[in-house]
Amino acid sequence: MKDALAIHRWLLTHQVHHEIVRLPRPMTRAEELPGAIPAAPERCVAVTVFEVAPRVGREFVVAVVSTVAMPPPSGAVGGLLGVRNVRPAPAHLVNAATDYAAGLVSPLLLPEDLPVLVDDRLDADTEPVHTATGDRHTALTMRALDLLALVAGKTVDLRGRGALEAVAPRH
Repeated sequence: MKDALAIHRWLLTHQVHHEIVRLPRPMTRAEELPGAIPAAPERCVAVTVFEVAPRVGREFVVAVVSTVAMPPPSGAVGGLLGVRNVRPAPAHLVNAATDYAAGLVSPLLLPEDLPVLVDDRLDADTEPVHTATGDRHTALTMRALDLLALVAGKTVDLRGRGALEAVAPRH
């Protein structure tokens, strides 16, 4: 499993300013970040992994990077991908697909073969954002602009428009 040390080393090799923050109490999910550190939910980034069932073909997983304040609606993800069914992936599938502990997935160092969608509502500014590291006791703090530059994913609109596209027409 990947952890804070792997992320720290990778960011050092890319010469990206960051800080690994020791949390005052352990967390089990990235959504707990605003309560664990003094940060607004809009400045805390989480990765949600969905299990996707396309109309044709095999099921697959997709990771969605968004803020804790605006988690990705599964209907919007389904509409965007044009699939019949999207649901949160079970923990064992998240662990296998991301190499992070479920609930603590970082948007960095995700496998190259994992499709990643980035919510376009994430502000690419110079203010700090916070995200999980795969470790219950730490968080990563860095500039939003740097984080978004390093996330290997496609920026998409997840505002919910098109959520009905996931439903097959009956007529």
